[in-house]
Amino acid sequence: TRRRAQAVSGSNPSFVKSETCPVDKVSGDDIQGFLKKLKQQTGNTYRLPSEAEWEYACRSGGKDQKYCGGSSESSLAWYDGNSSKKTHPVKQKQANGLGLYDMSGNVYEWTQDCWNDSYSGSPANGEALQSGDCAKRVSRGGSWGGEPGILRSAFRTGPPADIRNYNFGFRLAQD
Repeated sequence: TRRRAQAVSGSNPSFVKSETCPVDKVSGDDIQGFLKKLKQQTGNTYRLPSEAEWEYACRSGGKDQKYCGGSSESSLAWYDGNSSKKTHPVKQKQANGLGLYDMSGNVYEWTQDCWNDSYSGSPANGEALQSGDCAKRVSRGGSWGGEPGILRSAFRTGPPADIRNYNFGFRLAQD
């Protein structure tokens, strides 16, 4: 949440300043600096998840699910049909089968993977793909501003890693 991000970085870049909403308006590049500060403060190593890790978590441990946690976008996600064009506090929608909230909608989530047109050539062990167009990074999950189609578990996009937009946030993995 923004509360944690502000405590680590000392600032809140987000458009909506509520402490219970996900962080937005951060680039994939910004997150790398945040991760360094977080390690200095906690002594723990955090990172962005790989695209494979993100999708496995989204699909409740690898299940065949249209959205992250099931088939009803309205019960799982904030998107253009219900968001009033803004982010919302986390944990207001239904969690997926792993107890994770907001993996569909609210904000796109950056992954560690470089952009490639497909999964072809991705590491079989679930690690991030570090070849391809690394000026772009894979982001997943859709956002408050998108239609249900971009909320799908399988939907992926590759925006420039330096873009700061109200639709982009992040979720961390810990080693």
